Amino acid sequence: MFNNTERLRILVVGCGNMGASHAWSYHTLDGFEICGLVSTGKSKEVLNQKLGGGYPLFNNFEEALKNTNPGAVCISTYPDTHESYAIKALEAGCHVFIEKPLANSVAGAERVAQAAKKAKKKLVIGYILRHHPSWERFIQLSQELGKPLVMRMNLNQQSHGDKWAVHCNLMKSLSPIVDCGVHYIDVMCQMTRSKPMQVSAIGARLTDKIPAGNYNYGQLQIRFEDGSVGWYEAGWGPMISETAFFVKDVIGPRGSVSIVAKEAGANGNSDSIEAHTKTESLRFHHAELNKEGQFQKEDQWINLEDEPDHQELCNREQRFFLKSIQEDMDLSDHIQDAINSLRIAFACDESVRTGQVITL
Repeated sequence: MFNNTERLRILVVGCGNMGASHAWSYHTLDGFEICGLVSTGKSKEVLNQKLGGGYPLFNNFEEALKNTNPGAVCISTYPDTHESYAIKALEAGCHVFIEKPLANSVAGAERVAQAAKKAKKKLVIGYILRHHPSWERFIQLSQELGKPLVMRMNLNQQSHGDKWAVHCNLMKSLSPIVDCGVHYIDVMCQMTRSKPMQVSAIGARLTDKIPAGNYNYGQLQIRFEDGSVGWYEAGWGPMISETAFFVKDVIGPRGSVSIVAKEAGANGNSDSIEAHTKTESLRFHHAELNKEGQFQKEDQWINLEDEPDHQELCNREQRFFLKSIQEDMDLSDHIQDAINSLRIAFACDESVRTGQVITL
């Protein structure tokens, strides 16, 4: 059992956008102590300077794991390394925080989960929206709309420069609808609380910067056992339109709830990490009509005072990670949800590649 008075020694692997945000959490929050920064490029030096310097730097994960003797490992590398790094960390007796997706295959994700169970260590997957109060309220309100639900979501990103380079590297192993889609598939499953039955998806390769057979635009559709349906759209690249890149709403027999992010949805923001989680307002529309056929209630605008920025969301993720260790929380459902959303996302990927509807 972890001693609550100790600081958790954590090795940060991957020092790009998400890795840097998590490292800042460890650097500033009580209860953590960074014992090393790992990356294959220059990002660890840039991050170390931002953190004031002084942290040990490593090019090789295995070397860092051996030399620093951490109690936990944070993995924010490209998805094709997630499985191997997580299993090595767990086998070394470390708790693991890992960015989504858990692995680049369902079988790989199940192997990581089994390794965590065998090692009796905590495994937390970075589903950042689960720590956002506005998204929690969004899901809660969706359950007041009756059934079936119609869920419409997208996150298109007009990327260029370094961000386009990152996207191209990601697409060597995963499509946008898998990498980002797991978040929103997870949200849809929480909204419906129903079993997904069938998926279909389409995709298009809009660039020669990615391998043949891969695609940088995709759209998926899911049918649930209770009659609910949902779609999610994701595109990456310099050609992607900034129009309607941020759509998040759900419709039911009793009305609809929408995330209205006017600032985040403004032109020029689709490649901003901050915009990806920003909520600003929830619009709750009531469908009831009076005898004259007019709406009985005006739309409600819900503005939550607790609107965390991206860094604060990362802080909350890491507080949850630390709490799960200190209180020996049962994370079985957390891990299974991550595997299930990944399974659905890969079924959608299969649908793109085969042109077939996939039964789950």
